[in-house]
Amino acid sequence: MIVAALALAGIFISLYLTLYKLGVIGELSCTIGSCETVNTSKWSRFLGLPVAAWGLLFYIDVFLIAFVGTLERFEDEPIISLVIVAEAAVGVLFSAWLTYLELAVIHAICIWCVTSAAIVAAILLVSVADLREIRGAKSQTAG
Repeated sequence: MIVAALALAGIFISLYLTLYKLGVIGELSCTIGSCETVNTSKWSRFLGLPVAAWGLLFYIDVFLIAFVGTLERFEDEPIISLVIVAEAAVGVLFSAWLTYLELAVIHAICIWCVTSAAIVAAILLVSVADLREIRGAKSQTAG
């Protein structure tokens, strides 16, 4: 459930940034850093889509997988946690790359992007802990 809640927070942030990038929202509310500089840079698109839209797809996917993991049939299945761990690991690497670009190339930081990176890292940590717990429980029942 924690992963689903974190993913939901990520959905709201990435939706906000995607709507800005698509021109639906006129300006970003950014109290720390220069979000508009980051979100209008050439690095704000990846494979033809706004980076925020990729984040939105990522968070929706993680939310749906985490939700499926709450169903009785799948609640003790390590595959759910394993998939989330794998996706979150990719998300952390991608977020690290984007943070590097913000700091070293764009020379501006977006608090929304940093918050999203923190959420992805939290999803990874929680899903790794969940996977360990499920594997530990399975090994105790098998022994």
